Amino acid sequence: MNKTTKLAVLATAIATLGGAAYAAKSSENDALAINQAKIPIAQAISIAEKQHNGKASQAEFEHTKQGAIYEVEVVAGAKVFDVKVDADKGTILSSAEDKADRHEGRDDDHDEKD
Repeated sequence: MNKTTKLAVLATAIATLGGAAYAAKSSENDALAINQAKIPIAQAISIAEKQHNGKASQAEFEHTKQGAIYEVEVVAGAKVFDVKVDADKGTILSSAEDKADRHEGRDDDHDEKD
């Protein structure tokens, strides 16, 4: 992945942090929780891309009951995978094909026509 693409993915990931779920008991800004992650989002994206030899289309940080994770969507050929990466260890927690993201002749929010 070239530097421009990485920056675009990183910018998208950062932009989505405001909507990320954060199950904290404090009144802190949800996006600030990423400061607690031991690995940066760029590294999590790289780990997920290598898992499926693909390119990340989006990534976000989430703080769950199980701990901090990155959710990375990876496109590999004609398939889309949802990869969860541990934000502290950099290990892959799960990886599954996301068949709902396939646009085989159906209309969805991303295919709006003007």
